[in-house]
Amino acid sequence: MDLVHLFDPAPAAIVIGGTGLATALRAGVADCRQTGAELATLLRRRFDSAAMRRHLVPLAHDISIDGVYRTHARPTGDRAIDAAVKAMIEAQSAALLMTHHAADRKARLTRAQRAASTLAQAADLAPVFGLAGTLLSLAQLSERGIARALLMNAISTSVLATLYGLLLAHFVLAPLARAIERRAEREEAARQDLIDWIAAQFAAVAPRLRRRSDAA
Repeated sequence: MDLVHLFDPAPAAIVIGGTGLATALRAGVADCRQTGAELATLLRRRFDSAAMRRHLVPLAHDISIDGVYRTHARPTGDRAIDAAVKAMIEAQSAALLMTHHAADRKARLTRAQRAASTLAQAADLAPVFGLAGTLLSLAQLSERGIARALLMNAISTSVLATLYGLLLAHFVLAPLARAIERRAEREEAARQDLIDWIAAQFAAVAPRLRRRSDAA
């Protein structure tokens, strides 16, 4: 098989360009930008709950020794975790930690779902533009006649357009949509474990801290 013959820029442009434009019109510019941002996260390191926990161990130790009033939140490099921990310390309540986490989790999942939905729409549209490329290629025959060379070229282009639409949908767009969903699911599971651990650390020292406060 000569793979060189499997590339034709004309049907590729129809399929890729048409799919991209139709997706942008259907999903909107905002969702397309969000999709680009979520795709970029696939290239970054995954959320490391173990490393994040190591950052928070000194904080848990400080709370157990000095109490909440004299403890300061230490930056971990994760904006959501830092904000949730700061709120917990300031309010002296693990419930506020959970509230912050729930709000951030909802926002993150919404962004991931918007991106996955946009890519799923694009995956649905790609075969349609593959068919459009096929029809456009065959339509050229009515203008140029049915010379053998032209006929073979039109058939080749039409077949490639269909192939490109299927490949783009099932080997690029749909897998990327699922990759975003899987990454979001794994990250949220890791974040939830970390938040539960932080809340447990605070709950373990809270009764003792209350006794100290009552005694004072």
